[in-house]
Amino acid sequence: MAGKVKWVTDIEKSVLINNFEKRGWVQVTENEDWNFYWMSVQTIRNVFSVETGYRLSDDQIVNHFPNHYELTRKDLMVKNIKRYRKELEKEGSPLAEKDESGKYLYLVVLAWPEISLGFFHFVPVTYMLPADYNLFVEEFRKSPSSTWIMKPCGKAQGKGIFLINKLSQIKKWSRDSKTSSFVTQSTKEAYVISLYINNPLLIGGRKFDLRLYVLVSTYRPLRCYMYKLGFCRFCTVKYTPSTSELDNMFVHLTNVAIQKHGEDYNHIHGGKWTVNNLRLYLESTRGKEVTSKLFDEIHWIIVQSLKAVAPVMNNDKHCFECYGYDIIIDDKLKPWLIEVNASPSLTSSTANDRILKYNLINDTLNIAVPNGEIPDCKWNKSPPKEVLGNYEILYDEELAQGDGAERELRSRPGQSLGPKGSRLRDAGRTVLTTWK
Repeated sequence: MAGKVKWVTDIEKSVLINNFEKRGWVQVTENEDWNFYWMSVQTIRNVFSVETGYRLSDDQIVNHFPNHYELTRKDLMVKNIKRYRKELEKEGSPLAEKDESGKYLYLVVLAWPEISLGFFHFVPVTYMLPADYNLFVEEFRKSPSSTWIMKPCGKAQGKGIFLINKLSQIKKWSRDSKTSSFVTQSTKEAYVISLYINNPLLIGGRKFDLRLYVLVSTYRPLRCYMYKLGFCRFCTVKYTPSTSELDNMFVHLTNVAIQKHGEDYNHIHGGKWTVNNLRLYLESTRGKEVTSKLFDEIHWIIVQSLKAVAPVMNNDKHCFECYGYDIIIDDKLKPWLIEVNASPSLTSSTANDRILKYNLINDTLNIAVPNGEIPDCKWNKSPPKEVLGNYEILYDEELAQGDGAERELRSRPGQSLGPKGSRLRDAGRTVLTTWK
């Protein structure tokens, strides 16, 4: 018994419990000695709070970083990315150079010099409400025909989201909500308002987004893994940018929690499509090079978002985290980062969904708890490739620096970087190297 991992969870999901039991781990209560605790974001707050928290020992690990919300709260994610961009500007990094009109000049070029991505333009224009209300009004008046999407900062699954295309709608919302938050600027009920991507890539006439899983084992040095088996989530009603349908969430929101209540929801496939199917579809309709470039851009966005929060993240050695990234692709095949989820849903909506999430947890545990043995937080080496399962290394800062790959980028905009464009392969591992 002494040699078995003792586990606790406050999330009663079979994909978790079956994985723990398969390993022969022993269930205990949170008041007993435990080695592994898969917990909710509410519980992690208590574990690390000054008043109620307690010191974790070297044989204990948990599945969230203490201040994960720096990435997973919609307002803080945007704030950190903006700060990161300003720091690069201050350092004089070529990644942050601008042209005469103030647009970012540096184009991150991957393996295709003729196709490039403006550096920090990967999050839709976003303001915090109520704090940035006047700035928002100024921006709104520049293009009054635009549609904007409002989201409460601390909620998930599509709750509290609505679209607007008139300033009067915000004023009405402010009156109707009667929340003190709009007056006191309390962060509890703060909202973000973002320019709505009204030209999404459509398949079968329907809007979709990507749910991608990213595992971070340490932020300093940054080491992250991309799960190869992500999926697309489709709306059940065909998309229209018509203002008459702004209130129809079955047209605009891809969240399964919303779509499963639609008349046309399919309980067999759950309105989901694998990322591999999307890739095959795009290769056949748009071409292989353009498709490969799109996925490299998505990977690049994820690494940059993690680099943006790394300096402020409490890089506690007892922590790892599996994030759910939500990406929307527009009709020009440009990817946009919409949000990052700290507790991506482990509920299974279909048989395939259950298999995917079971395997996701299995592969996550193989990396986070090497060999399924009692954790040792003093051990912080990269796991061997054979245990990665469906994960692949997305970025390994330590390895990149060791290879001299994180060099100062001095190439002109539009110039391909590195002998293979964007990747350095070392001992079977892929490390992204052109991104500072």
